[in-house]
Amino acid sequence: MDLTRTLIIGNSGSGKSWLAQRLSQHLQIPWTDLDRIHWLSDEHSIARPRAEALGMARIAASEERWVIEGVYDWIASELLHRATALIWLSVDDEECVANIRQREAQRAEDDELLIALLVWAGSYRAREGTSGFAAHQRLFDAFGGSKLQLMCRTDATAFITHL
Repeated sequence: MDLTRTLIIGNSGSGKSWLAQRLSQHLQIPWTDLDRIHWLSDEHSIARPRAEALGMARIAASEERWVIEGVYDWIASELLHRATALIWLSVDDEECVANIRQREAQRAEDDELLIALLVWAGSYRAREGTSGFAAHQRLFDAFGGSKLQLMCRTDATAFITHL
């Protein structure tokens, strides 16, 4: 599998950042988190203007080697032609919600942004639009290069371990 330019997609809480960080370290190449491009703030409440976000993502993808990860199909689809590999973390919604709860354990249970994120992650398979399961399935099916679908954290760990 040619991992020179790897695009990782999947639901919130599926382990995209975890996998991207480890892959980036292993290959010694830069890693871009599309959350940092899409959102203006760390609180994920103010989106960057769409054209600006796409421009920033295209700049990251213009590099010779990279790992880029995110949930945003509308950005990922613009970068796909540059990717040499596509990894889809197709993790069950319940596992994603549990991962987010663990990752965000320091936040209050009534935190509105946390509640919204949990609802978002829990609706991945039913969610319409460009960041849901069906959109990622279409992106994955259409990709002609090397691709891999990982169904759980154990699969992702095994993939990294065997590199």
